[in-house]
Amino acid sequence: MPRLFTALATLFFTSTAMAEDKAGDFDYYVLSLSWSPTWCAIEGDGRGSPQCDASEDFGWILHGLWPQYHQGWPSFCNTRFSPPSRGQTGDMADIMGTSGLAWHQWRKHGACSGLSPSDYYALSREAYEQVNRPEVFRKLDRSVTLPASVVEEAFLKANPTWEPDMLTITCKQNRVQEARLCLSRDLTPVPCGRDVIRDCQMTNALFDPIR
Repeated sequence: MPRLFTALATLFFTSTAMAEDKAGDFDYYVLSLSWSPTWCAIEGDGRGSPQCDASEDFGWILHGLWPQYHQGWPSFCNTRFSPPSRGQTGDMADIMGTSGLAWHQWRKHGACSGLSPSDYYALSREAYEQVNRPEVFRKLDRSVTLPASVVEEAFLKANPTWEPDMLTITCKQNRVQEARLCLSRDLTPVPCGRDVIRDCQMTNALFDPIR
C-alpha cells in the first residue's frame, strides 16, 4: 500500500506540473473592453466601487488584455517578475476604473504574458488606445434596449480595418457586457478562436447610459 500511494502521488504531481500554464506560452491576445455602467449595475454598485461613483464618467473601460490559446487560455502562471507596485496599478485606474482591477488582471492574465508588470500595463494601454470606441454610446441619456449586434456594428464602423470574426460582443444578465477584440502579439487585429467568437444573440439587450 505505501508503494501504491507513493506511485499515485508521484503521478498526480507530475501531471499537475505538466499541466501548469507557462508564462509567455500563448497564441494571441484578447482585448476585453467592459461597458462600465453594466458592471456597476450588476456588481459595482453593490460593492460601493469608486468606479461607479456619480462623479465618474467611465464608458468602455479596459477589463484586461488576456493571453489566449487557439483553444482555451492560460491563467495564474508562475512568473519571474515581482508583482506590480501600488503606483503601477494606480496608474492604470484611469482606463481600468480601479487599481484593484489592474492588480487582479496582472495576477490572472498578465503573469502569463511573459512580460514584466510595467511592460504588460504599457502594452495593455497601447492596445486600449488604438481602439476607436464608438462615441454614440457616450451620448445616450437614458437606458435603451437594442440588439447586441448593433454594438458590434458600431465598433466595426468606427474601426473599418476590422473584420467581424475579429470581434465579439458578450452579454450578462440581459445586458450588453463587453466588446472583445482578438489581437496578435504585436497588437494587429486577427480572427478569434472558436471558443472566443461567440456573439451575444440577444435582440433586446439592456444598455445603460453613462451616469
